[in-house]
Amino acid sequence: MDQVVPRLTSRTAHVCVDMQRLFSHDGPWSTPWLLKVVPQCVALARYRPEATITRFVTPVSADGRGSLEGVLSPLARTTRARIDPALLELVPELASFVPPALVFDKPVYSAFAGRKLVAHQQHRDVDTVIPDGSRDRHLRAMLGAGRGRSWTPCLIATDAVCSFSDAGHDALLDLFKQRFCQQIFTAETARILEEWRE
Repeated sequence: MDQVVPRLTSRTAHVCVDMQRLFSHDGPWSTPWLLKVVPQCVALARYRPEATITRFVTPVSADGRGSLEGVLSPLARTTRARIDPALLELVPELASFVPPALVFDKPVYSAFAGRKLVAHQQHRDVDTVIPDGSRDRHLRAMLGAGRGRSWTPCLIATDAVCSFSDAGHDALLDLFKQRFCQQIFTAETARILEEWRE
């Protein structure tokens, strides 16, 4: 039986997370599935070209401050002082949607930790967030999507989220379905596009 999904409207926001060359086969933080999910991310962005896209921007230097210290210490070459700036750019298939898509840069784990994206979502009075994109572990941050209000439902496009491993991907989606089923919904991209007609 298909999972119930929230009603998708003109106030529903598609948030494509960190689909950058940094996480492609070109980059040092390569995510094997990234190329597999590009077509689904593109389909959602094409349907709503005003999509929001986030981009992870590494710190200027690995100075030991913040929660990324452990990640950056073995990969100091990814700091902005040393990285090829082209690796921070979006993959070409999604870069073509900017504009009208808006890009919010973030130096931290959660797309919703910064004020600009949260303010943008509040200004649009977003009723549901559809996240997809790079590195499924970042989807845990989607629980912060309703910051500033009681909560905002999330509908994860399951075939548009990439991972380092099949087992980790499946376990995280099972967690969302079983533990956070009142806030986080899941569906494949084709179903989302069928439901999102307003």
